[in-house]
Amino acid sequence: MFIQTEATPNPATLKFLPGKTVLGDGTREFRSSADAGASPLAQALFGIPGVTGVFFGSDFVTVTKSAGEWQHLKPAILGAIMEHYLSGVPILAVNAAAEVTGEEFFAPEDADTVATIKELLETRIRPAVAGDGGDITFKGFREGVVYLTMKGACSGCPSSTATLKHGIQNLLRHFLPDVQSVEAA
Repeated sequence: MFIQTEATPNPATLKFLPGKTVLGDGTREFRSSADAGASPLAQALFGIPGVTGVFFGSDFVTVTKSAGEWQHLKPAILGAIMEHYLSGVPILAVNAAAEVTGEEFFAPEDADTVATIKELLETRIRPAVAGDGGDITFKGFREGVVYLTMKGACSGCPSSTATLKHGIQNLLRHFLPDVQSVEAA
């Protein structure tokens, strides 16, 4: 099994591509070993000293570290991913609940604007963010402000503010004059 490794804009996070489906649909983020109970792979990765975050995308795994050098952590991470796939155990426990992201908030009169925001996120923004090893989801819209949640490599990335303010905000404002700004939720 060959697992590709890609750098992300976040120097504390690497993207691992096992060449197999990871989640297929949706994403899942684990911010601590306590959160990893639903995934044998996440548990194994959190067992590696220095690992502080695990994110599953459709066909990739991103791992965030707090300490240590990638040259020392990568072999253990690659080994854990390879061992997991060779075991045949599913990525998530059979009855694992979907990730709870909380309730979305927006006024009923903004439903059309929110639908357009979600469409733009899905078709133009999320694919680009996934390419960097992360994900972005809609949280809410109030008084012209779009609230988004960044996950995976994008969470805590030094360039995430620039991504939100310059990239996403400009795109949304271009298509939707009602959007005044974009903020991290």
